[in-house]
Amino acid sequence: MRSNLLESAGIDIGGPCLDAKEVTILVPNYKTPEITRICLRLLRKHCDPSQVHVIAIDNDSDDESLTYLKSLKWIELIERHREPDDSPALSHARALDLALERVTTPFVLSIHTDTFVRDPAWLGTLLAPFHEDPKVAGVGSWKLETKSPLALLGRRIEQFWKESTAKLTGRRTWDPVRFDESQRYLRSHCAMYRTDLIRKLGTCFSDEKREAGRTMHRKMLEAGYRMVFLDSAHLGRYVDHLNHATMVLNPELGSKASTVRSGKKRIQARMRGIDAVGILADASLDR
Repeated sequence: MRSNLLESAGIDIGGPCLDAKEVTILVPNYKTPEITRICLRLLRKHCDPSQVHVIAIDNDSDDESLTYLKSLKWIELIERHREPDDSPALSHARALDLALERVTTPFVLSIHTDTFVRDPAWLGTLLAPFHEDPKVAGVGSWKLETKSPLALLGRRIEQFWKESTAKLTGRRTWDPVRFDESQRYLRSHCAMYRTDLIRKLGTCFSDEKREAGRTMHRKMLEAGYRMVFLDSAHLGRYVDHLNHATMVLNPELGSKASTVRSGKKRIQARMRGIDAVGILADASLDR
């Protein structure tokens, strides 16, 4: 049976569905009470519950955010406990994998608690490329941000300077992934995949114990599939991402003091832009 969501995107996945719903959304959580509340209320507001299943994975928060998640009847909650070798990035990836084991829908989508849905057409936007090309395995973005021409010029100058310095000193002072587009992968702040293909390739979010989705992305490319990076300006019409909010709000995870200060100012400004006060006041979105 085809659903309204797939029909609206013009998608025929072929074969029987394992689940009457099309997309399972995975949301790892770690100690971000207000942001988690906003994230899930916006999901509730902009998703059809007959078409979407939401799994929240708490990463051993033991705080108000976990209490909130336990109060929601419309999500599935998994409580994960830390492993001895967890790092912040690996803990996040393993949380996604714990939920991935329970996914029975044709598509699985990872987001962060600081990923805020702005428009109900967001899922159709992510699903569309799967229909346009049957070889598409994943759809999302590298960074959900729009750079001005001046900022892009500054980035190119920075790249040239750091590469030149490295050649002179023999010391690499930059992350090549930041500048080399061939090394980029769909980031877990908003990345949708074909569930059957993840299982077919025997991969997962924490594959090789790397950042969530990095190895999975590479294996899909090596298997001959396409990974679609949506333009930040286009995807940003539907989804907003605060970027590193969990690290900023929990500095014990390793953020520098200067990063925390600037990050909090950035988060406060973005929260005003989505009417966070109004969303936090609307408890009806929890039902």
